Amino acid sequence: MHSDVAVLGCGLIGASWAGLFLASGRHVHAWDPSPDVRATFPRKVDSVAAEVELHSLVSRSGARGRLSVAADLSEAVGPSSFIQENGPENVELKRRLFAQVDAAAPATTVIASSTSSLVWSELFEDLQHPGRCLTAHPFNPPHLLPLVELYGPESAVVDDASALYREVGRVPVRLRKEAVGHIANRLASALWREAVYLVAEGIADVEDIDRALVNGPGLRWAVVGPHMAYHLGGGPGGIGHYLKHLGRSQERRWATLGRPSLTTEVCEQLRAGIEREAAGRSIAELEALRDRGLLAVLRARRDAGI
Repeated sequence: MHSDVAVLGCGLIGASWAGLFLASGRHVHAWDPSPDVRATFPRKVDSVAAEVELHSLVSRSGARGRLSVAADLSEAVGPSSFIQENGPENVELKRRLFAQVDAAAPATTVIASSTSSLVWSELFEDLQHPGRCLTAHPFNPPHLLPLVELYGPESAVVDDASALYREVGRVPVRLRKEAVGHIANRLASALWREAVYLVAEGIADVEDIDRALVNGPGLRWAVVGPHMAYHLGGGPGGIGHYLKHLGRSQERRWATLGRPSLTTEVCEQLRAGIEREAAGRSIAELEALRDRGLLAVLRARRDAGI
């Protein structure tokens, strides 16, 4: 068990990770280049940890871990056996940061990056100890959404990281080779591309597209993935029957999928549609509504043994 974890980058993702690690009983050493961000970090982390504990999102024996916020990077990484980096999605910035971390951290310390679209070779291959590094993309917010997508060339390092993430209630999945956007963001991007196409072509409004997804396939996908959904859609014959009898119709649908452009007109349609759907609610109110819904789904899945 990694009892001491470093969290580098103290924004929303960093606070979410730190609160989750603390709630699991681990000690967290946090660092951010901004003194102002460091000053407000403990309050944000305490709120996350309290939410994790309230909803029993992670199990632990003993007390909550301790949080320390360091002004110097080496103070955070020195005592830590696992590092979760959460800096901006900027290749050069991350590469400079990882060069510092690689020099300051013990050679056995695992280094994971919460990148959403950057790939391992862009970030790590020029380091002195690249083998102990991996990309570890969480879904936002990490303390609520269990998914974390892992890629690294050293299987033992990925095994070690997977074990830690499972211990804090996450569901790690592995990429067999690196890919921009990993798995889930590629799937989400493909879906949103078609959603934008439907708006751009005047087929449906933003609100109805969102309602169609939430009340149709979204409910199914909260329980089973797309491959399993089509397996069940094949009846007693499963996926083999589906592919044999309905595969051609699926190909016809694929052929009609769109490739929209985010023109000024389309962007305005999207903005106006979201304004109508939000109905005057602030971002904070919408986030709170989303998180209440996520917690309800997680409870339902847990009760169902899923």
